[in-house]
Amino acid sequence: MHLNAELYVKDLPGQLVGSLEPISMVDGNIIGVVHDREKIVNQRILVSVTFEVANSKKLDELKSIWKSRDIFISKIGSVYETLTSEFMLVGAFNATYIENLIDEVSKSTDIAYSSDNHYKDKRTAMITAEVRTEEDLDKLDEFFADASEKDDMIYIRGL
Repeated sequence: MHLNAELYVKDLPGQLVGSLEPISMVDGNIIGVVHDREKIVNQRILVSVTFEVANSKKLDELKSIWKSRDIFISKIGSVYETLTSEFMLVGAFNATYIENLIDEVSKSTDIAYSSDNHYKDKRTAMITAEVRTEEDLDKLDEFFADASEKDDMIYIRGL
C-alpha cells in the first residue's frame, strides 16, 4: 500500500525522527518526507510523509504507535500512481469539437489540451491525459482512434 500521511508533531528536538521511526518498526518503507516548520498548529509542526506498508494490519499498528507517541494524524490516504500519455489530432475541427470530445472522456480522466491553427484548413490539438491503469489508457486510445476515423482526422498517440 502506498500512503501519504500528514502528521503534526511537537516542535521539539527528536520529534521528526520519532514520527518516522515507527514506519520501519512495522516493516514499512519511506518514500518521501516534507518537514514544514512554517506550518505550526497548537505548537506542532507538519510532517508530510509518503510511505509503503504491506497491508492494513500494519497500517493499524503504525497508527497505534503514532497515537502512543502523541503524534497527531491529520490526514492519511492512498497515493495513486498515474500514467500520462499525449495524443495529437490534426484535422478540420474547431475548439468546440475538441471540448465535446474531452467532455465525453474526462469523467474518468484528468485531461488538458491546447490547440493551434498553423494550416489554412487544418487545426492541431495536443491532448494530455492522466489515467490510473493501462486499461484506461487503451480505452482512451480506442476512443480517439474511433473519433479520428469517423471525422477524417490524423491521430497520433504517445508523443
